[in-house]
Amino acid sequence: MHTRVGVSAHAGEGKAAVSDPQSVRADDLRYLVAVVDTGRLTSAAKLLGVDHSTVSRRLQALEQALNTRLLIRSDERWELTGPGRTVMEHARNVVRAVELAAEAVDPMRQRTIDATVRVTAADGFGALIVTPAMARVQLQHPRLRIELATGARELTLRDAAFDIAVTPGPPPPATRLFTERLCEYDNGFYASASYLAKHGNPDSIEELTEHTIISFVEGLEKIREIDLSRLVPDARVAFSSTNIFAQLQAIRQEMGIGLVANFVARTVPDLVPVAAYVPPARVLVTLAVRREALKRPEIQVVREALHQEVQMRRGELI
Repeated sequence: MHTRVGVSAHAGEGKAAVSDPQSVRADDLRYLVAVVDTGRLTSAAKLLGVDHSTVSRRLQALEQALNTRLLIRSDERWELTGPGRTVMEHARNVVRAVELAAEAVDPMRQRTIDATVRVTAADGFGALIVTPAMARVQLQHPRLRIELATGARELTLRDAAFDIAVTPGPPPPATRLFTERLCEYDNGFYASASYLAKHGNPDSIEELTEHTIISFVEGLEKIREIDLSRLVPDARVAFSSTNIFAQLQAIRQEMGIGLVANFVARTVPDLVPVAAYVPPARVLVTLAVRREALKRPEIQVVREALHQEVQMRRGELI
């Protein structure tokens, strides 16, 4: 059951009309960012150095000024509403602008970042989303070294081999890691144009079961949203791999139809979405950092770059 932070009764459920633009305080946007990043009022309060009632009060003032609900309670965390996601994109820009202003006049804040950050991510997301974000980071911080390890499937505190983990699926139910929602992405069934010309384009799930399917290795990929048995019962798997780029090659070689993230499929010109309607398979992407490393400058700039990348490319992801 969803509950809300406690906005006034006149706040609209889905509209984002501003009732009083002059009453929108930039600092209130910082409180919104903190709650979204931590998922909890108490955690945000600790991060900001205030009590949780102050956080709640500032969020309420922001929602009243914008005349819309920004957050709802879901599964022990605060999540953004639709209007909240739109506001959040601007909130991060405001917070970053304040940080840049402080750096511009404070030589101590302009210190060169000379460090190494190891990021783990799934193969496709790491190559196509994380890498461009890291390229921009290194333009700003030439002495920052990035190590990207791809193929990560699960978060675990026992694995000390990462500084930042970007992983598909929700965070583990019990973890001492700092975790936050990074983004979501959609998946669909794709085939090569030549395969469809030879074998026909299925226009129903029933027809899809008559084709061979390419997917992740069963048992190794634990993302419920792209569980093939849920989407296409009785699917006939012809080829499976833990590597999305191996799957793409199998699709191009006409081995079958594959379930592929849309942002990945767009990079292969000869892939075509199949005609069959399959309910969207939307996957949450979680970003995780060890709490003791959260305030390290190199971690902050990499984390911010990842958020900026997914904001800029939201149209590709969803």
